[in-house]
Amino acid sequence: MRILVVDDERTLVKGMKFNLENEGYEVETAYDGAAAVELAREGRFDLLILDVMMPEIDGLEACMRIREFSNVPIIMLTAKSEDADKLMGFECGADDYITKPFNILELKARVRALLRRSAGVQRTAGTVLTVGELSLDTQQRVAIRDGETIDLTAKEYDLIELLMRNPRRVYSRENLMNVVWGYSYGGDYRTVDVHIRRLREKLERNPAEPEHILTKWGVGYYFKG
Repeated sequence: MRILVVDDERTLVKGMKFNLENEGYEVETAYDGAAAVELAREGRFDLLILDVMMPEIDGLEACMRIREFSNVPIIMLTAKSEDADKLMGFECGADDYITKPFNILELKARVRALLRRSAGVQRTAGTVLTVGELSLDTQQRVAIRDGETIDLTAKEYDLIELLMRNPRRVYSRENLMNVVWGYSYGGDYRTVDVHIRRLREKLERNPAEPEHILTKWGVGYYFKG
């Protein structure tokens, strides 16, 4: 597995590279957002770790540019802990978020979890889930609507596959965080709301009046099978 680590704090980059390589990963490094975009464009990486505050272009802008051509899993690093900053990262297409300073064991755990999920360990190869005009190709990890392929980020895909495999089952935001993300954000379940909204924008004909990804008010979300 190849990981790209991008941060303008060279000492921190050196430490992450050392620890991740000890876990058996191949690690390449860069120190600004523009370099991150160009390296990601080559498509040689299984996961990116991007700092938010970087020269040239910041991590959020880099993340948005990368999402124009790639769905590679992205973990954002930030010195800020405000919920709004985390939600902005998810809006830009990030799959996970870690606040500095962080424990390297936490970073390793997040990397393992995201790579495991993006590799589709829990999926059944060759299966296509179909409801009406909407399908999921679980081998390619893409959605298909009316014959058109719709790329999803790693977490978007994990979320919609869980819902489609369990139609009419209502999941609370806490349940979804625990199942899809594998841990809790300490009560910041708006992360789920952001991903649900993005899925509706990508998959529903009218996101304002969704046909498939529905809300049970006061309880959670479910897929209308």
